[in-house]
This record gives sequence, structure tokens and C-alpha cells, in this order.
Amino acid sequence: MDVIHRRGRATVGDIQEELEGEATYSAIRSALRLLRDKKVIRHEHDGKKYVYLATMPRDQAGESALKHLVETFFSGSQAATVSAILEMADTDLPDEELDRLEELISRARQQDSER
Repeated sequence: MDVIHRRGRATVGDIQEELEGEATYSAIRSALRLLRDKKVIRHEHDGKKYVYLATMPRDQAGESALKHLVETFFSGSQAATVSAILEMADTDLPDEELDRLEELISRARQQDSER
């Protein structure tokens, strides 16, 4: 998906080239087939080749994938998800990121108390 979003459109060969041999042609085609079945990409014909395009903007696709991850691996718990992300961080978070997290928590508390 990253290659398709970055390029706007890509063939299997384009993707394989960017992955620098980390995946076989058939593995990439299988992954693209799954993504097409999930309707996150579509394809067009360019001669004999398929050219793949994203069906939604990168941020919307990321949000959809994140929602699925939270539901699947963290039983829908946003707190458990954030906790896991923070625990796996290899380095200390910069103060500006910690400030942003505090701001988001404060905003969530305020919205909750208004309900």
C-alpha cells in the first residue's frame, strides 16, 4: 500500500523493485489480490499489465486499518492499544509528543465530563 500511495499507481514490478527483492512476484500479486478483495485498491489495464491504484486517501486507509487493529488485537480498547505502543517504544518520547498526548487525554476527559 505504501508504494501505491506514494506513487499514486503501481504495477507488481514497480512494487517488487521498491521492495528490493524482499518479496516474490507471486507473493506481491497475492497481497494485491487480498487488498483488491477488501476494496482498498483497484486495478486498471495498461496493455497486458495491471496497474494498481488506492481507492481511498492514505489517512482514511490508515484510520480504517487502525480501527481493525484495535478491534482485533486489543478488544476495542484504545487505552490498551496506546499502552502497548508506548511500552514498545525503543526510545524516550520527545517532550513535544508527551505534551501532545497529555493534550489529547485532557480533551477526552473534558468531552467525557460534558456527556
